[in-house]
This record gives sequence, structure tokens and C-alpha cells, in this order.
Amino acid sequence: MTESTVEPWHRQTGESVQAFEGFALYRDLGPARSVTKVARELHKSRTLVGRWSRSFAWVMRAAAYDREQDRLFLAEQAQARRDVARRHAKLAQAVQGKAVARLQTLDPRELSPSELLRYIQVAAEIERRAVGEGPVSGLVEERDQGAGVEALSDEERRARMEQLRRELERRLAEGVS
Repeated sequence: MTESTVEPWHRQTGESVQAFEGFALYRDLGPARSVTKVARELHKSRTLVGRWSRSFAWVMRAAAYDREQDRLFLAEQAQARRDVARRHAKLAQAVQGKAVARLQTLDPRELSPSELLRYIQVAAEIERRAVGEGPVSGLVEERDQGAGVEALSDEERRARMEQLRRELERRLAEGVS
């Protein structure tokens, strides 16, 4: 947009202050806008306001304004989604860091295998969703979710914990953390 370009929702060349006041009111009424409502609000004749509307293309200008507002709103939403994704990714990284630190000092008698598996699963899922990916496939098998972990033997649980520890270390080394 050059400096000399006037946006449709701004005051137009040759448009009086009163006519622009009428347009601004019309524009801001949103979907319920009408020339009759503007005339009533400004205590002007419907004929005069209708003439302003035709002369200065209120319908087209209001539609352009609506499109611009929609564009701005969508841009704000996109930025908000990016901000949320970044925050969630940082949170997930912090949780995963805690999980790895805990794994390195873990006394298996302090934490049940199901608690540890859930800790890792939640952190990995939060991070993957934050970057727009689906759940981690294969990281936590269906039989390991929820109450199914209790069905594993102690040896199977230890093996699964070791597998998860190696997977987390590999991901951290690759920078996927």
C-alpha cells in the first residue's frame, strides 16, 4: 500500500465528515448493519443517508473492512497457535529432562514401572503434539497403557523400562528431546 492509497474503510476523497461518521457507524454495526439504522442513530433522513451510502459505496467498503478484520483475526489465531506450540514444546522438554534425570538415579523400588511409563508417555505425547505430530508409535505399546502394565511380570517391566530409557537417550542425543 502506497502512502497515497486510502483503505476503503477510511474516509474517502470528497467524503464529508458527517458522511464518514455515517459510514463508520454503518461499518461498525457488523452483520446487522443497515442504512435505516444509521439514519435513526444519527437523526438524519433515510434519503440523505441512502445517498451517502450510494455515493461512497458503503456496502463494498464495509465488506472490505470485514475481510480485513477476518484476515487480522486469522493471523492472530495462527500466531497464538505457534506461541502455544512453542510453550508446550519447552514444557515437554523440561518434563523429559526430569524423566531422564530420574531414570539415571532411579531406585526401582521407589517408583512403579507403570508410573514411570506414564511419566515418559505423557512427556513424549505433549511434545509431539506441540510440533504437530501424532502420538509416539511403538514407544508405549497398547498392552503397556493404563492397567495393562500391571499384567507384565517384573522382568518384562524392567526390560520395558530399559527399552524406554534407551529410546529417550537416543532421542535426546538426536536433539528430538
